[in-house]
Amino acid sequence: MGGTDGADGAGGPQPVIELGDVHKTYGMDGTAVHALRGVSLTVPTGDYVAIMGASGSGKSTMMNIVGCLDVPTSGRYLLDGIEVEHLSDRQLALVRNRKIGFVFQSFNLLPRTSALDNVELPLVYAGVGTAERRRRAKAALELVGLGERLSHKPNELSGGQQQRVAVARALVTAPSLILADEPTGNLDSTSSADVMALFDRLHRAGRTIVLITHEHDIAEHAERAIRLMDGRIVSDERNGARGWLTDRRSAGKHESAGKHESAAKHGSLT
Repeated sequence: MGGTDGADGAGGPQPVIELGDVHKTYGMDGTAVHALRGVSLTVPTGDYVAIMGASGSGKSTMMNIVGCLDVPTSGRYLLDGIEVEHLSDRQLALVRNRKIGFVFQSFNLLPRTSALDNVELPLVYAGVGTAERRRRAKAALELVGLGERLSHKPNELSGGQQQRVAVARALVTAPSLILADEPTGNLDSTSSADVMALFDRLHRAGRTIVLITHEHDIAEHAERAIRLMDGRIVSDERNGARGWLTDRRSAGKHESAGKHESAAKHGSLT
């Protein structure tokens, strides 16, 4: 319950994410909305995590804080060893650019710009020279299987290819964390499988990945599933075998049904 996985001792690698008793409140006094209520979580380097929860559970707020798009009301957040909760907006923007690769449901590609130019964009903001950023953007697109689509614009690509461009853009700065928000939400089943296979391959190569999703079949690609409810972590489980979340959910339903049947036989249900 609540993120007990951490670095392997004092000499282990620096965790990528450390949240300590993080609260996030919107509004004031009687209108206050407590989106996060004391969340503590550690994500070690190389972990593959799915954050799950229904609408209103706090998972979008948690994504915004982990992604340095928002700051906690109270509590502590370290991203790759950097305390971010007190950074200015400009400092947060720098941290986002250097430490986090974002993949969004809606791709967020510039429509009139080639795949290569879209992938180069974070390096432009980082001040990387033209030749170097072109080399790195080409390498990132080749990594996601789009080395032959460098000059194609988004409307010349399928949805799955557009999302792979977005993944290449997330990778191009060599970030500490890949943060993917419902990355298959706009894709058909075949394209979804292709994109998730890409994430799986990136994880095997040592990337740290956090997925925000409400879909069990997507979450099952991760090695660890964290569930939020009412702004709190209610479960933090690790397995990683395909089908593990579905199997547990089905087992829970069967167990619950069995309890009700047994109670009914004994006359304890009215």
